[in-house]
Amino acid sequence: MTDGLAAVLWDMDGTLVDSEKLWDVALYGCAEWLGGTLTTEQRLTLVGSNMDATASYLLTVTGHDATPAAIADTGSWIRQRTANLFADELPWRPGAREALGSVRDAGVPSALVTSTERALTELALGTIGREFFDVTVCGDEVGGHNKPHPEPYLRATRLLGADPSRCVAVEDSPPGTASAAAAGCVVLVVPNDVAVERGPRRVFRTSLTGVDADTFRSLVEGGV
Repeated sequence: MTDGLAAVLWDMDGTLVDSEKLWDVALYGCAEWLGGTLTTEQRLTLVGSNMDATASYLLTVTGHDATPAAIADTGSWIRQRTANLFADELPWRPGAREALGSVRDAGVPSALVTSTERALTELALGTIGREFFDVTVCGDEVGGHNKPHPEPYLRATRLLGADPSRCVAVEDSPPGTASAAAAGCVVLVVPNDVAVERGPRRVFRTSLTGVDADTFRSLVEGGV
């Protein structure tokens, strides 16, 4: 890219679509299925977590041993419940669809980088639109190195052949923001359910409304 912007890397849940509220239904329901309850504060700690970590946490807070078999069974319950919810149209976050369209129209490559597993991501893409993304990286495709590890974003940049320092990642959660920053990306942070700490290479906005390809280009060229 002659303008310096190599790619835009997008988180999904809570960033592009307001699916965290659907995860609420599944996670609170799973806690009840396990014979316990999940507090609001406990739920918020799971924003941005991968499936195994989520299942393990739910088992622990409901008084069960987080054995591999129990984690697998709990994960299966969550997957099935969430799949039913994701089968319907997902609500967009403000400005997200327009921002995606602007990047696509400008010819800038995009990647979807999500902690959600591939099967559920494919359901979500039925709403979001596969045409927006050149590559997708899901939570079960990073060898266990999930956010906040940098591998999800590093994998996306490898697939795109892009320099991470010339990429902008769009995130809403602390684990996702930490992952993208550690990978060397500029991070446009749009907090949703939980606050994200300020830090190097992080730029904050209250929504994606008005964000376009020129916005992302300026973030890279501005040397955040």
